[in-house]
Amino acid sequence: MANREQATHLEISPIQPIPLDQRHGTARDLFTVWFGSNIMLLTIVTGGLAATEFRLSFAAAVIGIVIGNLVGAIFMALHAAQGPTLGVPQMVQTRGQFGSFGSLLVIGIVIIMYVGFLSSNLVLSGESLASLMPGFTETYGIVLVGIVSVAAAIYGYDLIHAYTRWMSYVAGGVLLLAIGWILWVHGVPANFLTRNSFNWAGFLGTVSTSALWQIAYAPYVSDYTRYMPKDTGVRPAFWASYWGCTLGSVLPMILGAIVGLAMAPHSTLVAGLAALTQGITPLVLIVFSVSIASANAMNLYCGALSSLTFGQTLVPSWSPGPRARVVVSILLFLLAVAGAFLSKESFLAHYESFILILLNVLVPWTAINLVDYYWLRHGEYDIPAFFRQDGGIYGRVNGPAVICYLLGILVQIPFIASPLLTSNVAHALGGIDLSWIVGLVLTAPAYYWLATYWRGRLKPAM
Repeated sequence: MANREQATHLEISPIQPIPLDQRHGTARDLFTVWFGSNIMLLTIVTGGLAATEFRLSFAAAVIGIVIGNLVGAIFMALHAAQGPTLGVPQMVQTRGQFGSFGSLLVIGIVIIMYVGFLSSNLVLSGESLASLMPGFTETYGIVLVGIVSVAAAIYGYDLIHAYTRWMSYVAGGVLLLAIGWILWVHGVPANFLTRNSFNWAGFLGTVSTSALWQIAYAPYVSDYTRYMPKDTGVRPAFWASYWGCTLGSVLPMILGAIVGLAMAPHSTLVAGLAALTQGITPLVLIVFSVSIASANAMNLYCGALSSLTFGQTLVPSWSPGPRARVVVSILLFLLAVAGAFLSKESFLAHYESFILILLNVLVPWTAINLVDYYWLRHGEYDIPAFFRQDGGIYGRVNGPAVICYLLGILVQIPFIASPLLTSNVAHALGGIDLSWIVGLVLTAPAYYWLATYWRGRLKPAM
């Protein structure tokens, strides 16, 4: 069946392994799903933090954005090969590292992440559409974009791939048009390049935020590669995901830095973007709002798969189908809408805190997952064991993974610098946040050593 026809059919295998005869697509599809889904207002706002929150000059902001994305995308893209090899969603595969019940800790956290990003996107889409039409409130915008998002999430994998493929061309073209329009038609202030200045705290904050943007996609990746043919290959899957997500993030983030520097402190980033693109403002805001719907659909889809995985762990005899995925998608959407209404008045402050907290809890997970997959098991897993309540050969709780995960979070605390918590070490370093680097550097070798030692002790009893 052709991909175009598949996009109009309701997906029937939410978390079950995808049979080889149902595999389809190419690595090129991985480029467009990540490129198209990143060109949206939330990415622009994230890049704008470099100017508005971290007070960097344009040159420093661009360098920090590029470095952070290039580094963070390595960890994101390394997960891409897991989907074609194992044919299951990312959170199902996490049972292979943490055990059947141990994985619930991580699954619960990523469900919160999906709802949080969905709420953030809804706030921006509501603000964007409300600025275009008098009398059209943010509430209407949130609901309108949300309905489009739910529809795409309900149909599932193939429709989301088709949606992001179109957004790669449409939103990508409008993005380049907006940058060109601001720089050469509207113009920027004469002191644009000298506004703000380099500072280490702001620079490393920008690098960390950009890296987190990429690392936050790690729990998504296998969900959008599990239908790929098993022979897709590690390198094609890695590079297509890597460059799709990197280029799709860097360009809108740079646009955000331009808007933040040109308009701050007199305007929100969405209002600033509208002011700087006068003449094409409706086109820019409508396309970026429609593009938000594709990212929202991805969050809803992954959130539903993770929620079903959580439930199936507790009730292993249950095999969730399309109806369960639809119901859960709608429930998560309603939860995200409530979050959007509660956070819209102080969005930027909440958003910055949210993504920095995510950084601290996702870094240990991605380190453990990648070490286990590439260094310890070399991609060889017992897939039927993923669906057993006792975890099969992986057990209910994998001690080394849970211990190292909690350790990976704890070792970051002395180095955190965020609106919610700034440690003494971070104060001494001038507000520089090194927590995620410490978490990666310590968690990966700690898990490799402890997991190897643990297996060595178990072997005599086997």
